[in-house]
Amino acid sequence: MTDYLIENADVLGRGRGTLAISDGTIVDPELLGPDAERIDATGLIALPGLVDMHTHLREPGKEDAETVLTGSQSAAAGGFTCVHAMANTAPVADTAGVVEQVHRLGRTAGYTEVVPVGAVTIGLEGRQLAELGAMARSEARVRMFSDDGICVSDPLLMRRALEYVKTFDGVIAQHAQEPRLTEGAQMNEGLVSAELGLPGWPAVAEESIIARDVLLAEHVGSRLHVCHVSTAGSVDIIRWAKSRGIMVTAEVTPHHLMLTDELVRSFDPVYKVNPPLRTDADVQALREALADGTIDVVGTDHAPHTAEHKCGEWSAAAMGMVGMETALAVVVAAMADHDFDFGDVARVMSQAPARITGATGHGSLETGASANIVLIDPAAPHTITPAEHLTKGRNNPFAGIEVSTKVTDTFFYGHRVLANGALSTPHPSGASWTEA
Repeated sequence: MTDYLIENADVLGRGRGTLAISDGTIVDPELLGPDAERIDATGLIALPGLVDMHTHLREPGKEDAETVLTGSQSAAAGGFTCVHAMANTAPVADTAGVVEQVHRLGRTAGYTEVVPVGAVTIGLEGRQLAELGAMARSEARVRMFSDDGICVSDPLLMRRALEYVKTFDGVIAQHAQEPRLTEGAQMNEGLVSAELGLPGWPAVAEESIIARDVLLAEHVGSRLHVCHVSTAGSVDIIRWAKSRGIMVTAEVTPHHLMLTDELVRSFDPVYKVNPPLRTDADVQALREALADGTIDVVGTDHAPHTAEHKCGEWSAAAMGMVGMETALAVVVAAMADHDFDFGDVARVMSQAPARITGATGHGSLETGASANIVLIDPAAPHTITPAEHLTKGRNNPFAGIEVSTKVTDTFFYGHRVLANGALSTPHPSGASWTEA
């Protein structure tokens, strides 16, 4: 592998420095030989590679929407060196065999680390716990489990899941949606839904599940992660739970930080998502919670769909948005009016998700750490154009929006998988690469 000397980078946005890469590891620059490739990073920000706790790579079974390869390439373009693939594939990732398949596909692709998320229940049906222990012991070493897309609504089953994963320091990631309160829901319940005549998805449907689950996590003494928080009330509950010392973490998506339910007036199904886009008051509460640490991480909830399933009548269209290639730029834009610098970006998009999920090869720029690094141009105005993206999904709600931040280079375990904004070659070790 090529050695690199990255010079004049603004490290974490807090001062110019030099990063040296050799054999997949960040090393003392003095250890590099004369053949190292020098990169002048003047004007660029250096951050640890981004970690996404929440993606849908669709494979196996839904390869027309995305594959592990195309999703990995999209991740590299977005600056992600580790992504967690949710379990709602076909077949569902509820056995050691399926999670190992996803794990191997990620290693073969070689553009980012792909970590499978195991299902909590068999078939995502909410009736019986899946093979949590077997998945944890498998080659994929699964530590996060979620029925994302479907809530684990049975409180006894949720308690048992929290008890089970506690034995190996796992975490349950909950899609907080009380099913009876959201039957037939099409968008946020509020003024806009009333005016449009669309069935509403009330905030209390999310908040009631979060309230229940933080109490269960406290009772069991286990770790709970709340996926895609979307309401101001949810923020209040999570803040209260953390004040009690409950082991709860939370994520917010870029789209919930930026977009509101007013966009649904267009009836463009690109804005149809679960949980739905909320009000401006909710958006402001989410931004404040991300800035003050109540919300720990940004997760993209990257959810590609084919045009057949996404482009059509609102009521029939699939829910979901893509976002890995635009996440960083959108987060920077959304948080521009807050005390939120690139060090904070690193905290919520790399360090905290790596810590929560146990992604030990990610989240650090210290000497001796694995060389998972992203370079960012903070002054590169451009228009978001989904047709140019590497994901198969074109359902990006930010199409046509002007942003100023652009990922230029991604180093994945020392290999430059994105160079000057263009996709490069995968990690040369292929399926055999290992953490440094």
